[in-house]
Amino acid sequence: MTCDELLAMLNEYVDGPVDPGVCQEFERHLAGCNPCQVVVDNIRKTITLYKEGQPYELPGTFRDRLHSELRAKWKEQAR
Repeated sequence: MTCDELLAMLNEYVDGPVDPGVCQEFERHLAGCNPCQVVVDNIRKTITLYKEGQPYELPGTFRDRLHSELRAKWKEQAR
């Protein structure tokens, strides 16, 4: 399995309904590919945080910068 193939099947793998043979290939690839391990780990952590439903307070400067960027994009699209 290549990294591209792994990424194409990532949603199914993380959600669970994957053929056991494909799952074995997936695990074999992950065992030897650090970049793919990082991607899968980040997705798992994101899903866990989402399911826990705990709000996360953004740092003030980041929040302000994010809102400013979003406003600029919305204005740009409204033209």
